[in-house]
Amino acid sequence: MAAAALGAAAASSQAPAATATAEPGAGDEDSREVRVLQSLRGKICEAKNLLPYLGPNKMRDCFCTINLDQEEVYRTQVVEKSLSPFFSEEFYFEIPRTFQYLSFYVYDKNVLQRDLRIGKVAIKKEDLCNHSGKETWFSLQPVDSNSEVQGKVHLELKLNELITENGTVCQQLVVHIKACHGLPLINGQSCDPYATVSLVGPSRNDQKKTKVKKKTSNPQFNEIFYFEVTRSSSYTRKSQFQVEEEDIEKLEIRIDLWNNGNLVQDVFLGEIKVPVNVLRNDSSHQAWYLLQPRDNGNKSSKTDDLGSLRLNICYTEDYVLPSEYYGPLKTLLLKSPDVQPISASAAYILGEICRDKNDAVLPLVRLLLHHDRLVPFATAVAELDLKDTQDANTIFRGNSLATRCLDEMMKIVGGHYLKVTLKPILDEICESSKSCEIDPIKLKEGDNVENNKENLRYYVDKLFSTIVKSSMSCPTVMCDIFYSLRQMATQRFPNDPHVQYSAVSSFVFLRFFAVAVVSPHTFHLRPHHPDAQTIRTLTLISKTIQTLGSWGSLSKSKSSFKESFMCEFFKMFQEEGYIIAVKKFLDEISSTETKESSGTSEPVHLKEGEMYKRAQGRTRIGKKNFKKRWFCLTSRELTYHKQPEFIERKDAIYTIPVKNILAVEKLEESSFNKKNMFQVIHTEKPLYVQANNCVEANEWIDVLCRVSRCNQNRLSSYHPSAYLNGSWLCCQETSENAHGCKPCTAGIPADIQIDIDEDRETERIYSLFTLSLPKLQKMEEACGTIAVYQGPQKEPDDYSNFVIEDSVTTFKTIQQVKSIIEKLDEPHEKYRKKRSSSAKYGSKENPIVGKTS
Repeated sequence: MAAAALGAAAASSQAPAATATAEPGAGDEDSREVRVLQSLRGKICEAKNLLPYLGPNKMRDCFCTINLDQEEVYRTQVVEKSLSPFFSEEFYFEIPRTFQYLSFYVYDKNVLQRDLRIGKVAIKKEDLCNHSGKETWFSLQPVDSNSEVQGKVHLELKLNELITENGTVCQQLVVHIKACHGLPLINGQSCDPYATVSLVGPSRNDQKKTKVKKKTSNPQFNEIFYFEVTRSSSYTRKSQFQVEEEDIEKLEIRIDLWNNGNLVQDVFLGEIKVPVNVLRNDSSHQAWYLLQPRDNGNKSSKTDDLGSLRLNICYTEDYVLPSEYYGPLKTLLLKSPDVQPISASAAYILGEICRDKNDAVLPLVRLLLHHDRLVPFATAVAELDLKDTQDANTIFRGNSLATRCLDEMMKIVGGHYLKVTLKPILDEICESSKSCEIDPIKLKEGDNVENNKENLRYYVDKLFSTIVKSSMSCPTVMCDIFYSLRQMATQRFPNDPHVQYSAVSSFVFLRFFAVAVVSPHTFHLRPHHPDAQTIRTLTLISKTIQTLGSWGSLSKSKSSFKESFMCEFFKMFQEEGYIIAVKKFLDEISSTETKESSGTSEPVHLKEGEMYKRAQGRTRIGKKNFKKRWFCLTSRELTYHKQPEFIERKDAIYTIPVKNILAVEKLEESSFNKKNMFQVIHTEKPLYVQANNCVEANEWIDVLCRVSRCNQNRLSSYHPSAYLNGSWLCCQETSENAHGCKPCTAGIPADIQIDIDEDRETERIYSLFTLSLPKLQKMEEACGTIAVYQGPQKEPDDYSNFVIEDSVTTFKTIQQVKSIIEKLDEPHEKYRKKRSSSAKYGSKENPIVGKTS
């Protein structure tokens, strides 16, 4: 009754309803490509109770990796001398390929030998949804070669009836091992695989072996093996020979994959077992199988003794439809900043109903930012925050929708600002060996605390000076929001002269600069994790900068430090000059005055990292073909060179202007028998590059495509393989200038600097609404109850935590959301059915797992 009454009230409201665009024609999603996009984000929190060393020094130097199957795609910093290392590292990346397991390995760092794998957490892809969005302690499992497998095998079985020379009849099993796909790298290189094929039964074990295939993760074996299965004692000429049931039930084919170790022990790559009785009703069986661990793999009596790992994992798989499907939802979301009150908007409601607000923040901020609607939305939700803030000293200190939106916005648009402001000084700090420890308890033998104080003050002063002089580089979007925050804070606390500064400094210093200083790798300011001493130095600098930035809102008699040694150190900065500099900087970045454009002439730094480049003009043979180089991409040029510390001449830096890039595409593995390769096709010879893993390769291809998308003379076709020994490996054309034999990949429109795919973000929002429908329903019921009874009448757990300022407008928005979601459900369901029916069990896309019966 409440909902019905409220529905009538919503219908009589003068506010216009969101107009849905015309639905695409039926079946349109079948004719256009649906993009399946996977992403992973989360946090490696900590490990505990790791196995100690047996000797007197029981501590370990630990780090953790993330692996897609056997391919490492992320690595944490090393935490020294601990059996309960605290990592606290967040991660986010797109997953560009299929995978079976997401694994987390805990290692013990070893300087002289190979790093020791202490244990692992391996989660099947289909089980990731059970852990989404919540921190969980996982027991570490043992790591052994029998359990470390990936890849699949293509197999065909036939059962033939043969009459031997003496007139008896037997059954002959024909095993055709065709190919494998996706075998792991061994020591960073493609493996040398071979297979053993065995017919196994109670009293027999006949084994045969394929040839070794060199340097490939996708070997084409195409070898046939013959096994005698049954022999009839008294053959009679029947129309069809019946296989003896008891024999067939007990026999199975086992395929074991191995890497040929040459002079060292062969490495197990996985196995499959196929019962021969799959041929009971058919004379032929052909299918792809996923490789499995050995039966004894991962079994240990000491699994509880290895320790545990705390993780927060959020895996998403989105089916992105063509753009026109998202028109109604996108329109409703983009109207959010104009809805009064803001709590009745679709964007705000999404933040209210999601179990984790962070899930909603990322796609919302990106979508609103892409359409220049973030500033008014962020301003409105921040104003709602201020209504509940009673103390000016706690302004914007919580983790609300407003603060999380602003945090995400600064990460997206502030990357270049951080690089031009902090990177040169952070490079100096990380490459220096100066000690800055000022805690008397942590001082090493021979350290001089006064010298350390001077070192620390030098770095703080240099960093502080750079920050307060950087206002001209601050992105306009950040300045516009800071201006709004400042005005609202002054209106909320008119008697506090400092609140206008603390409202801005709580974001730009506390949540932006201080965080980037203490974890430069996360913000792509450093290529690798700093060592333990450098992390300690950066932590001390970050604490001081954070307090200096908020000093304008504090009286001189106060200090925010709990440690006495930090209080003593900070006295060096209790001068009027620092307060004046901070206030001047905050005034400048929260001003509405138009700045002169300082970014148009400066190239925007987009990406950098270490990869392998194939030498130009060399032969195919020999390891010297590929050299490790440092790559750097800006909006103007792609450069590569030896690591900076090894550069002696300026001509050692090689440059490709972005305007000369004609295409960026993947390179087939068969070209050089190497994975994760791509090619930069430009006006000279193609540049062949090998990334360290599939995630990194995907990121480089993506950013290079975006930055060169508008270039003139871009190619429409390319060669997916290399030009070697006088011909293209893909099409065998002998002319090096021959036109490409494959169409270039169509790019997805996106902003070069902030990388936004609005269809993908809208699809993510649709998925979040779908997952949160029960809570959306509760919110709808709450609106009805409030409207009829003028207040909540149910249990607090049901809905009293919702922010509902205007029940009629909120109810109307919820109904619009539900209607749009229902219409989007139809093409999604149609695509899922089509996908499940097209991917036959046993196909390459949907291989068989385990035994088949």
